[in-house]
Amino acid sequence: MDKVDLSLLNIIQEDFPLTKEPYAELGQRLELTENEVMERIAKLKKDGIIRRIGAFFNSRKIGYVSTLCAIKVPEESLEKVTNIVNSFSGVTHNYLREDEYNMWFTLIGPCRENLEKILAEIEAKTNLKIMELPAEQTFKIRVNFNFTE
Repeated sequence: MDKVDLSLLNIIQEDFPLTKEPYAELGQRLELTENEVMERIAKLKKDGIIRRIGAFFNSRKIGYVSTLCAIKVPEESLEKVTNIVNSFSGVTHNYLREDEYNMWFTLIGPCRENLEKILAEIEAKTNLKIMELPAEQTFKIRVNFNFTE
């Protein structure tokens, strides 16, 4: 990554333009073309630096429910189970931990019944029991990285 990539990362995590042509606006700020910005972002995604670019919504305020889940996945099944879990659009995060419960994911949906249906389907497809850890209190932590200082 060069200084331009680092500046781009700073901007997109804190001040992504909400305009008709956001990548063109980013290009203007960084003295790049729209295509150059898109190419840099594509490379940063390919290299695993950026996972996604998108909005975050307060799911509760729009009537959705969510839950944190954990599964004990045998090492030899990790790829298969990851693909199954990630195939559901309501899965917002999925990560591995060094623990007995080694796969953790969050699931969001329009109602509790929807979550129960998806969790049952995941259990059926993986043959693994899911432990749910519903939030009792919400904590929002904002984390921004400063890449240029």
